[in-house]
Amino acid sequence: TWNSGSNSTGFYRNFQGRSYETSSDCADMSSYLSRCHSCRVESGCFMVYDRTNYMGNQFFVRRGEYSDYQRMGMSDCIRSCRMIPMHRGQFKVRIYERENFGGQMIELIDDCDNMLDRYHMSDCLSCNVMEGHWLMYEQPQYRGRMIYLRPGEHRSFRDLGISGMRHVSLRRIMDPCY
Repeated sequence: TWNSGSNSTGFYRNFQGRSYETSSDCADMSSYLSRCHSCRVESGCFMVYDRTNYMGNQFFVRRGEYSDYQRMGMSDCIRSCRMIPMHRGQFKVRIYERENFGGQMIELIDDCDNMLDRYHMSDCLSCNVMEGHWLMYEQPQYRGRMIYLRPGEHRSFRDLGISGMRHVSLRRIMDPCY
């Protein structure tokens, strides 16, 4: 049964067969399920990943059912998940044009639907998240593949298991997931 008093997500094989329920991070789901193709979120917000250790393609999930991993942009199946803690307060991130905080720097406290056009940046390859939790998207208007940026220094987005992706729009995670 679901514990409605805590953040939880259940991972089911096409909502059938074996399942796994968690209310926290899981770096490798293979010890619980050989393959995970869908998930149901009872409460909270999570990022799901198609590689272990929170790497590869990512997808933001909140309360609801996600019946098909391919619609989430997963290349194989869901291999790890990370709970996104609720944040109350200010949001602040510094984005940099180059890896290791090089090139042009922009500080944001609000969503930006197209960083390349608004700030004339050629790319965005590193950032320092000072406050809040953010999602960065590969296309304008918060579309396409995404990456989760939690507080801390991100010297290279390649370290997050993402390569060949442009980072064009950025949004604060403010969803009332809880």
